[in-house]
Amino acid sequence: MEELIPQEEQAMRVFWKVERGVVRDILDRLPEPKPPYTTLASTIKSLEKKGFLGHKTYGKTHEYFVLVEQSAYKKKKFNGIIRDFFDGSVDNVLSFLVKEKKLTKKELEELNQLIEKGGKS
Repeated sequence: MEELIPQEEQAMRVFWKVERGVVRDILDRLPEPKPPYTTLASTIKSLEKKGFLGHKTYGKTHEYFVLVEQSAYKKKKFNGIIRDFFDGSVDNVLSFLVKEKKLTKKELEELNQLIEKGGKS
């Protein structure tokens, strides 16, 4: 699975919410400032080439639909962040979160519970 550039990720976030649509549907759901229609159409074609979207043709209109689930992309992206920025160490990630995010005691307890549950699975 290829990495997405920011404008591709933005379009995919809309697709993950609506699951399918034509270019105009996606454009209408993007935040301001909206890209030009042709720019978005090119972005969607790029997403299709990368295997994130498929399409059905109705006359001259293409309806695009999701092929890669958001959870699969999040997992790959997060694993890449851990590898590239934290030397592949979950300990380094947790240390960063504790130091930089100023986690509350409650958040730390919840994190600890998640870790304990994950270790038992």
